[in-house]
Amino acid sequence: MTAKVNIAGHPVHPMLVAFPIGLWVFSLACDIVFRATGNAVWDTVALYTMGGGIIGAVAAALPGFFDLLDMKESAAKRIGLGHALLNIAALVLFVASFSVRQSAGPGTVPFILSILGVITIMVSGWLGGSMVYLHGAAVELGQPQAGEPPREWKKAA
Repeated sequence: MTAKVNIAGHPVHPMLVAFPIGLWVFSLACDIVFRATGNAVWDTVALYTMGGGIIGAVAAALPGFFDLLDMKESAAKRIGLGHALLNIAALVLFVASFSVRQSAGPGTVPFILSILGVITIMVSGWLGGSMVYLHGAAVELGQPQAGEPPREWKKAA
């Protein structure tokens, strides 16, 4: 099964997920540096990288959503639904953290929301990896080269 949303056969969703993941993890790292140093620049960088991650998450979610809709009923689709729901939960956590930061400034609540958000995307990423590496979602095996044995997808026991 190839991804519904692709460029030259390459799925778009995995191309885009690096942006929210990287920005949100870096935002949490900036929060930690801010808490350790008290330097307000780190709080500002955390806010802006979190905002960029929110935009990136919406951009990554759209092709992921269409890919999920195109999947046939299977274990991979059920995992994909959990992956999507966790990503939505992470987005809600980061939007809440972003909103609290803008209205009340840095504090414990937005920091805890960011920690929960990063934990959520870690679990979601694990599920996304399970869809691809264990169930072959959006993997096109292609044809073997001359002289190679046929390729088979080995399912996890």
